[in-house]
Amino acid sequence: MAPIPRLRDYEGPALLSYGFRPFFLLGSLYAGLAILAWLPVFYGELELSIAFAPRDWHIHEMLYGYLPAVITGFLLTAVPNWTGRMPLQGRPLLAIVLTWVAGRLAVTTSAWIGWESAALVDNAFLLLVGAAMAREIVRGRNWRNLKVLVALGVLTIGNIVFHIEAHVLGAADYGIRIGIAATMMLIMLVGGRIIPSFTRNWLARENPGRLPASFGRFDVVSMVAAGTALLAWIAAPDLLVTGAALIVAGLLQAIRLGRWAGERTWRDRLVLILHVAYGFVPLGFVLTGLASLGLISTGAGIHAWTGGAMGVMTLAVMSRASLGHTGRALVATAPVQLLYGLIVAAAVARICAAIHPAWSGTLLHLAGGGWAAAFLGFGLAYWNVFTRPRVKS
Repeated sequence: MAPIPRLRDYEGPALLSYGFRPFFLLGSLYAGLAILAWLPVFYGELELSIAFAPRDWHIHEMLYGYLPAVITGFLLTAVPNWTGRMPLQGRPLLAIVLTWVAGRLAVTTSAWIGWESAALVDNAFLLLVGAAMAREIVRGRNWRNLKVLVALGVLTIGNIVFHIEAHVLGAADYGIRIGIAATMMLIMLVGGRIIPSFTRNWLARENPGRLPASFGRFDVVSMVAAGTALLAWIAAPDLLVTGAALIVAGLLQAIRLGRWAGERTWRDRLVLILHVAYGFVPLGFVLTGLASLGLISTGAGIHAWTGGAMGVMTLAVMSRASLGHTGRALVATAPVQLLYGLIVAAAVARICAAIHPAWSGTLLHLAGGGWAAAFLGFGLAYWNVFTRPRVKS
């Protein structure tokens, strides 16, 4: 994301001066705390007043709680750059933040207030964000970014389906797959834009030579294949043809990633971690395809996408964008590199726990601990970045 070209006069708290500040901070802290609560819930040591089954609560709060916060922070900061319009600040931004907080409280107390009330409050956030983004894109006549709005709309539909399905059937399988598919499409869309761009900029300046391939026909084919495979997975995850489509899509995404010259970015960890994060995209496709063929557990591919692609990518994007938009040097300090290592290790441990159930107890604790340490550590490490004014050059 390029720096925002212009801002209104603003004298309020720095936390509410940019969309990324409150959502990256609160989202990361919530991601860590929710996992710390999830492990005791999973082992029956903690009971929450939720209308969801414990597994569904965990998945929902990562997929429709944490992720929308980070996506919103990114979009509220990126869309003004795309459209040339003023970003949301102050009270309007606070209203959206409080709507997200209300959704988390509503879901956590859904057994008290009723699933209908929880669903209404929870979905109000995504609907509000979608309306705000649509307004900016339409008024800015930035039609090329309507595809981002489509993915956000699918995520909203997935959340509605999740609540209804969990209540009626007791498990939210379709709602989970819709949410994962929508988020993966967003990662492939946005990642396909920012990863080659950041890589090219750094290589041209610091390591001349082979540059990332420009967006072209191959990218279109790989995206169509991925979207088709995801649609098949949502509708019929256990068919052989679905498994084959997922594996083909994974191989195409792996080739796509290889065209971005990520192996040449080792010295810039802020760029390198983006490539590492995207590596979990094709891995998730292949593992989920193998699960559709009945060869491995479904949890391996799902956690490659959620814990790996989503977890690592959001941490990578948050750490880089926060530095750039507050006037700080784009450098991954030693503590930040440690956080990268923790989140990657957590993702690998969670995938391995699904593949090797005999070791799942130890691996689940390692995965949960690594995830919580990475996101809580990020919130603490970047506290001043989010709560203090932009550094003056």
